[in-house]
Amino acid sequence: MKAGIVGLPNVGKSTLFNALTNAGALAANYPFATIDPNVGVVPIPDPRLGIIQGFIKTQKVIPAMLHLVDIAGLVRGASTGEGKGNAFLGHIRDVDAIVQVVRCFEKAPGGEEITHVDGKIDPLSDIETIELELILSDIQTLEKAADKAKRNARGGDRDAVNRMKVIEALLPVLESNKPARSHVFSDPDLIKARNLLGLITVKPILYIANVADDDVNGEGELAQRVRKHAEAVGAEMVPVCARIEAELAELDEEDKLEMLNDMGMDEPALGKLARAAYKLLGYQSYYTAGEKEVRAWTIPQGCKAPQAAGVIHTDFERGFIRVECYSVDDLIEYKSEKAIKEAGKMRVEGKEYVMHDADVCNFLFNV
Repeated sequence: MKAGIVGLPNVGKSTLFNALTNAGALAANYPFATIDPNVGVVPIPDPRLGIIQGFIKTQKVIPAMLHLVDIAGLVRGASTGEGKGNAFLGHIRDVDAIVQVVRCFEKAPGGEEITHVDGKIDPLSDIETIELELILSDIQTLEKAADKAKRNARGGDRDAVNRMKVIEALLPVLESNKPARSHVFSDPDLIKARNLLGLITVKPILYIANVADDDVNGEGELAQRVRKHAEAVGAEMVPVCARIEAELAELDEEDKLEMLNDMGMDEPALGKLARAAYKLLGYQSYYTAGEKEVRAWTIPQGCKAPQAAGVIHTDFERGFIRVECYSVDDLIEYKSEKAIKEAGKMRVEGKEYVMHDADVCNFLFNV
């Protein structure tokens, strides 16, 4: 799962990125040159992994990973190249979801003034600015694709015909300053054609309201405006205080728990962000467990067993025979795989089985 973090200057985006990518022992930063984004690979907090290991002793626990891409340079005019905008917009095309950090605090801790690029603190205006640049970029993409699609469509190319249908449907949407995701296609062929066009505003969006340290739950007026906007457009919103997250990332586990308790917080932001991203993208997790490792795997909701096996290795999907599975709840109740089998709760499923969230699986295949 890959998420691109965007935002205007001075909203706390890089502070949050650095905090999140330092938040776990498996985190890793990969800095590139100025024009390239920073990429962090961080483990997604998942208490079910600990539950599984409590009953099935293994050498390693491997969580699912979230790839965070810190995409800088988005300012007003990015779609026309301002702030090296075209290069940065290109990086957004490679992510599964867009995470926009929105400033929802007036002053920094201690009362320090942090100048806003537009001279005012208005989170909805920030959202509108970023979205407009992404929309303008998508308009350019469709206009460039239209000429080639028209020529090929005249020759009877079915794919080109579908591309033209998508372009003709989406251009008026974008030109009315609405994102491409707001137009719903029901025809699978048109959905496929749309997905191949490389549009940015098709991607789901999650808003992070960067709040002050006395508003960690996002109950203040600025954060509430972002929350209401997210609800109105079918997006997700997570309140986060980037400054607190930066401090938490530097603490050991005991001190971290104490600080969380003092701040009235249940957990650091990474868990909330990961769950919101999973919900937004329609993802779920299943697990494999053996002597060597317990591991979480990310799949789309509605995924069938062979495709889920293919996430581990393409050979597993190609040679899929069946899957033996049970739920984490079954393991909690019966304490062992042996007891689960004896209770008749170990299921044997075939190629049409639709995976459930929290399935623990053993795939049988033959290549």
